[in-house]
Amino acid sequence: MLTDAIVTINVISSLGLILLVLLHSGKGGGLSSLFGGGVSSIASGSSVVEKNLDRMTIICLALFAFTTIIVGLRWT
Repeated sequence: MLTDAIVTINVISSLGLILLVLLHSGKGGGLSSLFGGGVSSIASGSSVVEKNLDRMTIICLALFAFTTIIVGLRWT
């Protein structure tokens, strides 16, 4: 039962990670420019939207890595 919950969290975090990576702006602006990421301050170098997107991506990546390790340890 606990393994099923961890696998479910792992799948949700992996899908979230895919979505968040696709939202990042590349060389051409990306999908994040649709949500206000194109308007950035010259002094800061990146907008608040990009910084928050980076933070959410790192949190989702940490959750994905943690659940992947836990599932690997439980199934061996």
